[in-house]
Amino acid sequence: MATITLTAGPRHDWKREEIEGIYTLPLLELVFEAQRVHRAHHRANEVQGCILLSIKTGGCPEDCGYCSQSAHYDTELTRRELLSVEETLAAARAARENGATRFCMGAAWRSVPAGPHFDRVLDMVRGVRALGMEACCTLGMLTDEQAEALAAAGLSAYNHNLDTAPEFYGRIVHTRTYQDRLDTLARVRRAGITVCCGGIIGMGESRHQRVGLLEQLAALDPHPESVPINLLMPMSGTPLADQPPLDPLELVRSVATARILMPRSMVRLSAGRVSLSDEAQALCFLAGANSVFLGDKLLTAPNPTGDRDTRLFDRLGVRLTEKAADASL
Repeated sequence: MATITLTAGPRHDWKREEIEGIYTLPLLELVFEAQRVHRAHHRANEVQGCILLSIKTGGCPEDCGYCSQSAHYDTELTRRELLSVEETLAAARAARENGATRFCMGAAWRSVPAGPHFDRVLDMVRGVRALGMEACCTLGMLTDEQAEALAAAGLSAYNHNLDTAPEFYGRIVHTRTYQDRLDTLARVRRAGITVCCGGIIGMGESRHQRVGLLEQLAALDPHPESVPINLLMPMSGTPLADQPPLDPLELVRSVATARILMPRSMVRLSAGRVSLSDEAQALCFLAGANSVFLGDKLLTAPNPTGDRDTRLFDRLGVRLTEKAADASL
């Protein structure tokens, strides 16, 4: 049986066998241990609301097998060029009115282009910060100079997921290496921006490989401040379109284990919520998830409607965080 010590500082040397011992605990014991860790570091019954907006949609040269925005696949997605600053900030204001304290902007690029498009993104970041919200971007790979420019503009966090375990990664992505992803995360850290990094489960990986993703995330030093756990949303036209659904309790186990391994991180219940019952979501919150994405769309994937989320939170007695975590806001 795994031994979980709450008084120890964060660890970055977890072995996969240790993590597997935690992940495979009897579910009720695992959730109980995760809730103990969660309450030691976070407020109970409170989750942060985030909104993720696609600011540039489709045409991405990467071949990520789960993504409807890849130019490699015929997904019948309508491409859209980079939004204006005004359009983006209008969406950010609406997000704030709907209870979000973090506004995330995603662009379907392999790497951030230099020039006017990047300058426009910097203006978006400044505008979101001026609204009193955390600003997060996911734009692909970065140079050191671009990371520093984003930091100077006030970017709160940069999202760049590892997706899955290293040994399964080559089954999903061929146009970017695992090391490319780690290098981008290192540039974000050097620039002083907090890291948002997680992955996707349900892509056909084994349980051992799901544990391998968690091993990689927990090995990052410091731990990512934000850890999004995504459940695959099969998208028509992609190689994973016919992937059978994963048992939702595997998502609960992934959330609980992430909470135990990375006690101070925000664990974000991300893509795939629309396919979960209210009871499954409740178990994820009990297991330590303390953030969700609001709004009826998550980039190009469906997400629960605001009404459904309001009813769920009311039933659970869960409240949305009222203020962004950044003390400078």
